[in-house]
Amino acid sequence: MSFLTRIVGKSTSFSGIRLMSVYPQHYVEPIVQKDKQIEQKDELTKLHHIPIKAALNKSSDTVFHDDTKEKLLNYITKKGNSALARTLLSKAFELIKRTQTERLNLAKGDKDKVITNAEVLLKQAVENCRPLLQVTAIKRGGVTYQVPVPITTKRSYFLAMKWLLEAAREKERKVSLPEKLAWEILDAAHGQGRVVKRKDDLHRQCEANRAYAHYRWS
Repeated sequence: MSFLTRIVGKSTSFSGIRLMSVYPQHYVEPIVQKDKQIEQKDELTKLHHIPIKAALNKSSDTVFHDDTKEKLLNYITKKGNSALARTLLSKAFELIKRTQTERLNLAKGDKDKVITNAEVLLKQAVENCRPLLQVTAIKRGGVTYQVPVPITTKRSYFLAMKWLLEAAREKERKVSLPEKLAWEILDAAHGQGRVVKRKDDLHRQCEANRAYAHYRWS
């Protein structure tokens, strides 16, 4: 057992010891993207004398960086094989691009409504899939009630991408993951598919149990 491990194990007796990777509470999160720095220029002037956390190694200010895509990439990754996950996601985006380009060429009406950018379609799919409420079990007087509660924005995005991946992995195994994921993203971006139905069913369940909402505060 190393010296650092022994110290961490005895952290209850030495309350003043803190791991070096943990920042104090008054440190603020860094803003890496230049477009966000321009948008929040007035806010950034207030942080001149406040210490800022170091940016992560994977952070980038390039125009090709997208937070939603990076999060989905992390959720696809298994056993640290991020190179394979990036290849699978790139193939899925390629299939989306090909499908939308074909629809654009076959469209007879307004072609401006056909979106060929896979990253924009991914954002639309996540927005259409993310829930606003969820039910949680709360026990009162020996009876367990399914109580609807709001969820945070961060968790709603996590659930949306998790459901997209689960729906793609539940399909038949003869079809590759990029193809299944591409069709799930396309269906969700157009407001249909199993993931959107799952979100609607959850909201319907919350609506049916709205009479128990007061148990959140009791």
